[in-house]
Parts: sequence; C-alpha cells; structure tokens
Amino acid sequence: MKFETTFLRSRVARRIFVLFICCALVPIGALAILSFSQVEKKLNELGQRRLHHANKAVGMAILERLIVLGDGMKMMASKYRTDSSHIFPTPAPEFGEHLKERFKGLAIITGKGEMIPLFGHTQNIPKLTPEQEQHIRSGRTLVSSERYPDLTLEIFMTTALDSKNHGRGVLLGRLDPAYLWITSAENLLLPMTELCLLDESNHVLFSSFPGPVSFPEQAMLQMSRSALGQFEWVHEKKEYIAEYRLISLQGSLLTPKWTVILSESKSDMLAPAANFKKIFLLVFLLSLWVVLFLSIVQIRRSLIPLEKLQEGTRRIATQDFNSRVTIKSGDEFEELAVSFNTMASRLGKQFNALTTMGEIDRAILSALDTEKIIDVVLTRIRDIFPCNHVSVTLLDSSTPITGRTYIGNGKGKERTIEAIVLKPEEIQILSDHPESLLIELGEAVPGYLAPMVRDGIKTFLILPIILKKKLSGFITLGWSLKSTVPSREDLGRGRQLADQMGVALSNASLIRELNELNWGTLEALARAIDAKSHWTAGHSERVTKLALKIGRFLGLPPEEMDVLHRAGLLHDIGKLGIPMDILDKEGKLTKKEEQLMREHVHLGLRILEPIAAYDEVISVISHHHEKFNGEGYPDGLAGKAISLGGRIFAVADSFDALTSNRPYRQALDREYAIEVIKQGCGSQYDPDIVEAFLEIMARELREGEA
Repeated sequence: MKFETTFLRSRVARRIFVLFICCALVPIGALAILSFSQVEKKLNELGQRRLHHANKAVGMAILERLIVLGDGMKMMASKYRTDSSHIFPTPAPEFGEHLKERFKGLAIITGKGEMIPLFGHTQNIPKLTPEQEQHIRSGRTLVSSERYPDLTLEIFMTTALDSKNHGRGVLLGRLDPAYLWITSAENLLLPMTELCLLDESNHVLFSSFPGPVSFPEQAMLQMSRSALGQFEWVHEKKEYIAEYRLISLQGSLLTPKWTVILSESKSDMLAPAANFKKIFLLVFLLSLWVVLFLSIVQIRRSLIPLEKLQEGTRRIATQDFNSRVTIKSGDEFEELAVSFNTMASRLGKQFNALTTMGEIDRAILSALDTEKIIDVVLTRIRDIFPCNHVSVTLLDSSTPITGRTYIGNGKGKERTIEAIVLKPEEIQILSDHPESLLIELGEAVPGYLAPMVRDGIKTFLILPIILKKKLSGFITLGWSLKSTVPSREDLGRGRQLADQMGVALSNASLIRELNELNWGTLEALARAIDAKSHWTAGHSERVTKLALKIGRFLGLPPEEMDVLHRAGLLHDIGKLGIPMDILDKEGKLTKKEEQLMREHVHLGLRILEPIAAYDEVISVISHHHEKFNGEGYPDGLAGKAISLGGRIFAVADSFDALTSNRPYRQALDREYAIEVIKQGCGSQYDPDIVEAFLEIMARELREGEA
C-alpha cells in the first residue's frame, strides 16, 4: 500500500505525527522494556532457583550413594568375619557382580598388611592417619581420596572386617566415579548443566567439563567462607552461573568436606529470555508498523482537508474567489469546506461589488459633465445590483417639482428621457426617507414611477440624492417580482452610490459655474480691452471667432481649442497699458510710437504671468505678431518655431484689422483683405494656416450666396 506523505511537509502535520508516535510507542516501548526486564529477572531467578534445587539434589544423591556404598561395604565385611583361621572365602557370584557395578576394585587388607584381591585391580593402598584408623576401629566406614604424582585421583572406601578384632584386617574398595557422580544411565543432572566436585583441598574430584577447570580466586574464597552460594565464572570464553554446596561426611564416613558445584551457562539459562526478546522485538516492530499505518491514515484524514482549506485560502488571498474546496470526509471538515465555499462565494460577490463601486466612484467623481455621470450610473449599476430596471431622476433647481428621468435600457442601448412632475407630498415623502424608500406595486404608487410601471416593474427601491440638505434627485432600482427585499449590504452600497453621485453632481455643478464665471470674466476683460478705443470695439471677440473656425478646420483637439478661445479674448490685453493718443492717432506712428505700440505684447505677458493656468495662453499671445519669415516681433521667431496658436492668430488678427475701421484708414473690402492675406502667404503667414483660412472664407461665401 502506498501513502501520499506530502502532507507531512506541514509543521502541524509533523507535530501531530510525532505526538501520535510518542503517545503510542512510548507506552509500548516502556512496557516492552519493563516486561523484558521483569521476564529476564524472573527467568534469572527461576534459573538460579532451579540450579539451587538441582545442586541440592545432586549433593543429596552423592551423599546417599556414599551411604549406600558404605552399607554395602559393611555387609560385605560381615561375610568375612570368621575365627582366627584367617581363611577368606570368595564372595557369592551375585553379590560380586553387584559390587563390580559400583567398585573398580575390592580387596582385603589383613592386619599384617597383606592385600587379598577379591575382584578388580587395587594397587595403591592409601595411607591412613591415626584419626582415620580410629574411625575405622569404631566400626564406621572411611571415605578418602588420593592424588598421585601422575595427577590421577582415586577415591577409596574402607571399613573394618571385625570392629572387635582389629587384627582381622579391613575391606578396601576403589570407587567407580561413573556410579558415584551420577553420570550413568540414571543421570540426575539437569540438561545443559555441568558438575564439578572438589575435595577438602579444593582438588577436582570430578568434572563434566572437557579439559581442566579453574575457578576464580574470589569464588574459592567465597566457598571457604560459606557452605552454600552462587558465583559467576568464565570457562573457555563462556559465561557460567554456578551453585555450590558443601557435603559434610564427618559423621559416618569421616570425610571433612566435599564441594558440589553445578554450573549452567548464562546463554542456556537465559535462552527463554532471548527467545522472548526476539518475539517481543517482532511484536514491537509489528506494533510500530501498525501505529505508523494508523497514524498516517488518521493524520492524512485530518491534515489533507486542512491543506486543501489552506490552499483555498491562499487562492482567495490572490483574489481567486471562484476557487472551491472539495472534501468528502463525512465529518466536520466537510461541513467546514461547505462553509468555506459559501464564504468564498460571498467574498467574491462583495469584492466584485466593491471593485465595481470603486470604478463607478472614480468614473462619476472624475466626470465633470452631468450627462456623463448619469451614463456611468445607468450602465454600471447593474454590475452591483441584479435588478430589472435602473433610472436616475434629476429635479430642476429652479422648479423642484419638475424634473427629468433618465431610464437605462441596458449596456450598449440608448437611454430614454421622460419629463416628470412631482407633487409636494411626494417630495416630502422622499425628503423624509433620505436613506432609502421601498415601494411595491399595489400600494399608492407615485406618479413619477409611471414610466417604470409601464415596463412591468412591481418593486421599487428609491435612493434619494440630497444636496445642501435639499432633494436634488433620486436613483430608482426596480424588480419585476413583488416582495423583492434588497439585503442590508445592497442597501448600504446603494446608499453609498447615491451619495457619491450627489457629490459628483455637486462637483459638476460647481465646475460648470466656475467655468461660466471664468468665461464671463474673460469676455468682460476682452470687452474692457476693446472699450478703451471705439476703433477696436468687438475686435477680440471677432478674432477669437475666426481663430476657432481655423482651429476646427485643422481638427484641433478640445484642449487646444480651449487655449485658442482664451488666447483670442486676451491677445490684446497689453493694450490696456498703451496711451490713448497712440491708439487713436489718425496719422502714421513715429518710430518711437511704433516701438511703444509693440510693447503691448510684453505688457500682456506681464499681466497674465501670475496666472499659472495661462502658461499655454501666454505662448500664443506672445507669438501672434511674429511673422513666418522671422521679421515679426517681439522675438523674431520664424516658421514652426512660432506656436500653432500664434500662427493662427497672425492670420485672424490681420484679417480683422484689415476689415475694420481704423483712425488712420477706413475698413478694406473683404475680397481685398483676403487678397492681402494671400500675398503674405509664406512670408508673413504660415501657408497651411492661409490655406485653411481661404477654405473657410470660400465656404462662408458659398453659404452666404445660398
């Protein structure tokens, strides 16, 4: 089975994963360690206890067999008790065979020291100490051992033939270790145990280990101090646990002590623990795999939905409100995904509405024309409000009971305009509901809604437009269904749009008034200039009119046409500083007077210089007396170095001057004046401007004849 683990890249996923593993495996691991230590300890205790009991059983068995052998020796000795004839018969066959299983040799030692073999081979006769001889004379059996120079060790059992007649001699037997050390077919040793038997001098009487055996000094010291105990030792690089026990034969057999040592290797003793360890390790690994499997499955069920929600949140942060999260987990995550998708949908609608509102706000606030403001509202408002009808009504400022309703017919379609008349009570109701007014068909529908009723509208939302605390108009939204109630958010956005439209209309009205004031001021200045001399009355307005005709013929944009208009009205403003006697002089001007007259250009520039908005106008005014060939004034500019407005006004100003009365001459004939302009083409005037002028004159002539 293959898992997708990409979700583990998440820090939360890794934290939960580690926590899950720790919560699951730490108790298992702790339980495993505790269980293993307890099992190992228990197995060790059981092994030591088992070794203890086995050692005890071996010691008791050895002691029991020694006693049995001693009793057998006494029975054997009793068969050789006779009088002083000193004749020793041979043992019965069945009795001899029984002794041969337990003794390697049996012999009688007479009082004179002679050895009479009964069976087997017995060469070395142990030397007895006085204590041992006294023990034998008392009628008890003696067990002794002898180590010879060739390191062979023999164990002997001796008993008196007749305890009352010591001269009768003793019965001497050489014991068979195979019977004594329980290594025969009736072996009582535990499996995987090794037996060692030490005599009173700590010489090895018997060892089941292959090769020589050497116990550590610490163990030997321990055995000398206590009769029972355990120790650990190493034999041929293998660790053993040994149980030792002292066998005292001081009573009937007169042997100081024998030490029975039963050893078992640690690996054999703890073999069940090792097997348990292997099995438990497999169980632990299996548990680990199961925990990992379940943790990954569970974390994946939890974290992958979170990853999807996180990714959906990132997409929403990048304004991708159309993204949707699909989770089919059947739990709270699925419910959360549904809520998330609902939220994304609402956020998308709100964002689109806010974006559209911003665009509408910028459009209507940047527009300075009432008609443009109305067009923006009618064409874009449906992007915010999904309604069937939109209209804007503006009331007349002079007679507020009358107005015009602009009805939008959808994007790309022409609007319709209808005149309306409002009753005073209708105006009062709208004024009393400055936020909004909801009206349904069937109620008392106001007359100003009649055009919408004809279009099948049944529910109306009216948003009044208030300017200077007075009703100036209203926006009407309509729906074809009754009982359509806009949401609070829609009402808030509608109110905001109505307020913005009110601000835009107020700005447009203010700009219109300022523009009218500006043009009125300019015309007043122009008339003031012309009024200084009756010879120039109307000159500025006539020159401006002709210059605008030339500009329109050349296809100049509105901005440049506006500059021409302003420049035309102000082009002679500098003449306000020229004396009247020079302006009205009938004769030819002197050079000094002519020079003073030319100063009117600089005077005009100084007058207009403080008005920054007239920078482009100043350039036209300063160039209108320049000549195309460079012989004009004040700067002697030539060709295209002269501004376009200056070249236009050079033609328009000259034509009006030629066709107007002057103190030094009468007005010239129109055709003659046109001919003068033609003659100045290329020298005094720009040929392109002259061509446009001539075309205009020809057109006016044709229209006049018609």
